[in-house]
Amino acid sequence: MRSRLPAWLPTVYLYLLDVVAGVLVTLVYTEFVADSDGPNWLGYALAALVGLPLAVRRKWPLTVALVVVTALGLATVLHMTREPYSAAAFALYMAAATAPRTRSVAVLGYSLVVGAATIFHAEPWPDDVGLAIVVAVLLSGSWALGHSTRVRRAFADRAAADEAAKAVADERLRIARELHDVVAHSLSLITVKAGIANHVADTQPELAREALAVIETTSRGTLVEMRRLLGVLRSEDSAAELEPMPGLDDLPGLVERAGLAGVPVELDVSGGPLPDALGLTVYRIVQESVTNVVKHAAPARCRVEVAVGESSVRVAVTDDGPGERVLTGGGGHGLIGMRERVAVYGGTFAAGPRGGGGFQVRAEVPFA
Repeated sequence: MRSRLPAWLPTVYLYLLDVVAGVLVTLVYTEFVADSDGPNWLGYALAALVGLPLAVRRKWPLTVALVVVTALGLATVLHMTREPYSAAAFALYMAAATAPRTRSVAVLGYSLVVGAATIFHAEPWPDDVGLAIVVAVLLSGSWALGHSTRVRRAFADRAAADEAAKAVADERLRIARELHDVVAHSLSLITVKAGIANHVADTQPELAREALAVIETTSRGTLVEMRRLLGVLRSEDSAAELEPMPGLDDLPGLVERAGLAGVPVELDVSGGPLPDALGLTVYRIVQESVTNVVKHAAPARCRVEVAVGESSVRVAVTDDGPGERVLTGGGGHGLIGMRERVAVYGGTFAAGPRGGGGFQVRAEVPFA
């Protein structure tokens, strides 16, 4: 069984690389101390200020860039450095990639001014012109590369946010259509029962009272569903589904189909029955969960538990398969869709990997 890497591990690797880079730059600059015009203690201090801040450039990018550029400027004046501001370029890239553009541009301008001033002060003419051009190109190119990285990340984040918003909107539209079907079914039942009560009111009053009781119960449930329906938009251009909505009674067929796909599912349903809309919600949660197991964790074993209590229904779908689950899939939108369904009823939803392997989806949906 494949093990899942912790989400924080890549970040730790990046910080370790920065630490290694900072130590290497510091060691390189300590080799330049003997050739500097200043005292050794100042040279070693500048070597530390040039290299060691690079270890934390991801946490304080602007501060690190300013410190490194300033230290490099002093090292250049003291003839301590023999390389064109590569440490400053390394720090400036992170400043441009993570900090706001106005601030990173200000740091770039400061770096160019310090580089030019110290180079012209330390090097004889015309050698300082060529070196200044090399430093300016290096610093500007590093900033441009970091800024392009920041732009790409921002674009990817916006695209992901738009996709998530679209998934939520589409799922709400689908939920609205299903709730609409529940309300339409209830109103049809009320109409039939009202006709019966009106027809037998004089000759069979008991039958009329029974029909009125059904009307009262059904109308109360319909009002609850209508309140949930408010605020959820319904797509006008989608065709109405003519098939009966699935519920708890359809779970065995769902389990059987998953078994044919190579995922044996153990089903445990206790209690019931449920209102149509709530039964549909439970069915969809189980359907999306089992579909994710089939697509992304097979071969695996799965267990589905549905417990109908006095005031709520609890659903748990657990598997022992490898692989990661996705946010979209099937006819709906996976975990996003399940979370939206439960949120309609004011319930609770949780999904994530288990400590011993596998994945678990849990939901508790109140009746009203």
